[in-house]
Amino acid sequence: MSESTPSTGASSLLRVAVGILAQDGKVFVTRRFPDSHQGGKWEFPGGKIEPGENTLSALKRELREELGIEVQDARAYMQVRHEYHDRHVLLDVWRISRYQGTPHGREGQEAKWLSCAELPQLDFPEADRPILRRLWLPPLYLISDSRRFGKDGFLAPLECALKAGARLVQLREPHMPPDEFEDYARLIAGLCHRHGAQLLLNAEPEWVSRCDADGAHLNGKRLAQYASRPLDDHFWIGASCHNAEELHQAERVGADFAVLSPVSPTSSHPGAAPLGWEAFSRMCADVNLPVYALGGMRVQDLARARQAGAQGLAMVSQIWGANSIEQAVTALSSN
Repeated sequence: MSESTPSTGASSLLRVAVGILAQDGKVFVTRRFPDSHQGGKWEFPGGKIEPGENTLSALKRELREELGIEVQDARAYMQVRHEYHDRHVLLDVWRISRYQGTPHGREGQEAKWLSCAELPQLDFPEADRPILRRLWLPPLYLISDSRRFGKDGFLAPLECALKAGARLVQLREPHMPPDEFEDYARLIAGLCHRHGAQLLLNAEPEWVSRCDADGAHLNGKRLAQYASRPLDDHFWIGASCHNAEELHQAERVGADFAVLSPVSPTSSHPGAAPLGWEAFSRMCADVNLPVYALGGMRVQDLARARQAGAQGLAMVSQIWGANSIEQAVTALSSN
């Protein structure tokens, strides 16, 4: 990825086209030359957008030069702004869906295919961190329900889900007093971490560190309070949304993902009018943010959700009430 210093000075915005090539659960990455900016680090291939050049044209040119492939089809995936000490970059990231040729380090750079689980083990530039996080996001976002099972009783189904492959959990227990929630959060965080899962707290963001959690999930009230991201990039930020305005607010505060609900009728909110898949799809397309579908979701809805632009499903009652939690989680986590 060519990131030469802009001639107009270090404070100028450097626009970079970035391509995500994914195949059989793996992503193609390359290593920067030692004498380049962020030298020696790994990256997603791409390069600087020249004046007067549109992003897709730049992406096709860069991947032809760097990887020896001809991009035939690609879609916008996300944008990332980042300020280094010597430059301000905008990464315009596209997901490559069709190309000709075999990608390789055409300019002599090291290159390889890696799974999304392997990517964080490499040294990437700071600007690439949001891309890594989005690629890691699983198709299933679990939301706790200890009120139904009891605090101790909920541990067994949660551990079943974690053993089956669940990797992202929200602890949402609004009925618990603060002290009780804090103690329970530490317990659940330990259980999640033993199975390689991440835990987000539906609580004040400052609780995250003291509970050893991995991030915060902002409900509608908390989401409206913030003008910027309430935690640094080492933590996750999720957001609950019910309309386009709240989705845009989640985008403005720098949330890593949003949950949009209710998509279908749900027994937990019987008076809420469902959005339906058409409205859900329209809202997803209007934000540069991964969105999970919530509300009346069933295991068999994953394919429909993805067709509508969802990252995956967020689930509460249907997943914990499944006859076999292991089978349900395995089916979702393997997609």
